[in-house]
Formats: sequence, structure tokens, C-alpha cells
Amino acid sequence: MENIDIGKKVEKFRKEKGYSSRELARIADITPSMLSQIERGIANPSIQTLKVLAKALDVPTFSFLLEETNTEDLVVRFNERKNMVVENISYELLSPDFTGTLSTAIMNIPPATSSSEKLLEHKGEEVAYVLEGKIKVYLDEAEYILEAGDSVKIPAYMKHKWENNFDGKAAILFSVTPPSF
Repeated sequence: MENIDIGKKVEKFRKEKGYSSRELARIADITPSMLSQIERGIANPSIQTLKVLAKALDVPTFSFLLEETNTEDLVVRFNERKNMVVENISYELLSPDFTGTLSTAIMNIPPATSSSEKLLEHKGEEVAYVLEGKIKVYLDEAEYILEAGDSVKIPAYMKHKWENNFDGKAAILFSVTPPSF
């Protein structure tokens, strides 16, 4: 909650609507000085005042309470990706981190390597796209060979594994929700 500045949000929404401070105060039936104090962060509005302002600005009340996101934290530079290696398979995290409900990574599987000895399952849905090479994917009892350009959706809790028994490296771009590795 430390990144929330309700006053700045009220001011931003007010300006987006093209209202002056006096107009918004009149529409919301609060004093202009109260609105000024809220926007400058001097006064904290009550929940009732937030509801009135939200209605006057035609925005959901909760929009005043959402944390600000530093957009710099959303960008992952090529040379700053987080990497991890699990039993000879490397993962390059394309998402900034494992927070949120979605994570995306590139899985690099060298020849003669499998993602696990047995089929595994997890609670998240997964969509994978083969960037490079060939790969065998096991989905429950079925086996499929995927090549560059092919993709697969793996529903939550479906048992699966990846196996590269081909000559070259396979690179698979995948997204999983919620993040699980």
C-alpha cells in the first residue's frame, strides 16, 4: 500500500475527464478546499468520499486503491534475464519475476535429455511454442513430435514431460499460469 497516492489518482482522473477542481467538487458535493487537500495528499478521504468521487469521475472505487507499477520493472533486457539450470535443462525467464498470475520462459533442452523421468503435473495451464529444433512431448498416454513453429496447450493437472532424443538442441517458449517451476 506504500505505492498508493489516492490524491494523485483523483487528480489524474479529474484531468482525464476535463474537470476543473471546482467542477468536480460541485459534482461530488464536497468543498473545493477538501478536494484540493485530497489531491495534494494533505487529507485522506473517507470511503464514502471515495465512492462519491468515483461516481462523479465514472471510475470504479477500487481504482483509487490500486498500487502504482513502476514500468521499468516490467522490462526484461536480453542480457539481464534470470537463468536457472535444472538437470541439464536451462530456463531463461522472460517475465520479470514469478509474481502475478503468468510467467513466460524459454526452456533449452540439449539432445538426449528429458525434462523428467516420469510424467509430471502441476496446477497451472501451459502453452508452449517450439522456437528451435524438435521435441517429443508426452501428454497423458499420447506422444507428439513437435517441430519449430508448432505449439501445444497443456491443461492444468495434465501429466506431461518433454524429451529431446534428436540431434540438436530444442528451444521451447512457454507461458504458465500461475507461475510454477
